[in-house]
Amino acid sequence: MGKAELQAIHVHPVKAFRGTAPRESLVEPWGLAGDRRWTVIDDGGKVVTQRQQPRLAKAAAELLPGGGLRLSAPGMPPLTVPVPRPDSTLAVQVFRDKVEAVLAEDDAAHAWCSTYLGADVRLVHMDDPATRRPVDPDYARPGETVSFADGYPLLLTSAASLDALNRLIAQGEHADEGPLPMNRFRPNVVVSGAPAWAEDDWSRIAIGDVVFRVAKMSGRCVVTTVDQATAERGREPLHSLGRHRRKDGKVVFGQNLVPLTGGTIRVGDPVTPLA
Repeated sequence: MGKAELQAIHVHPVKAFRGTAPRESLVEPWGLAGDRRWTVIDDGGKVVTQRQQPRLAKAAAELLPGGGLRLSAPGMPPLTVPVPRPDSTLAVQVFRDKVEAVLAEDDAAHAWCSTYLGADVRLVHMDDPATRRPVDPDYARPGETVSFADGYPLLLTSAASLDALNRLIAQGEHADEGPLPMNRFRPNVVVSGAPAWAEDDWSRIAIGDVVFRVAKMSGRCVVTTVDQATAERGREPLHSLGRHRRKDGKVVFGQNLVPLTGGTIRVGDPVTPLA
């Protein structure tokens, strides 16, 4: 097998929405530029994801210059949303974290999201990712922060590991659900050319000239069972991961990364394990 390289980059401007696949991306301390800086919250201030609303998979968000959005979804007119002025913030519940965020200024953004989901929701923006939300202290170093991502600045997955997982699915009782595409795992960076599960043993890597710390394996949830094209749920990959890929009581696939340096990563960059 050849040398490992960066096969794909994925940026999700709105948490749980469909993202984009740029050829290159700036790496900021809290993640890829523009990744998950926006999210939808319910009327109690809790973040709404595909766990509660699988049809978010069919909503798309395109990042505009300056950090604004262009939203689109089946049956909905496209909508442009500017970055709100950070005049005031409200508390948002992101799993166990309380995070300050800024409401989208245009009521049309809240109405658009509410109409599409059939629920009372609002769209919010993280104005200052350098200070708003620390990385899980059990796996963080002082000063490390994260956007509205599940817990860490970047998620890395491996093409060879997905191939290996799909072989396991093909041998199981839900073989008709496979093979699964990589978008089930909603990664930021996808590596090709490394052996299956090689990422399990990485603790520090370089993608091009940018160095990352490997914080922990990624525990997977029900979102991975959502078909990102149809928004329908199945049993895989959680069924097969549960039988073959467990660590510390969780099913795992991929690695969570924290940037140690900044810079730009590009599709085709070498991926080099450093430790």
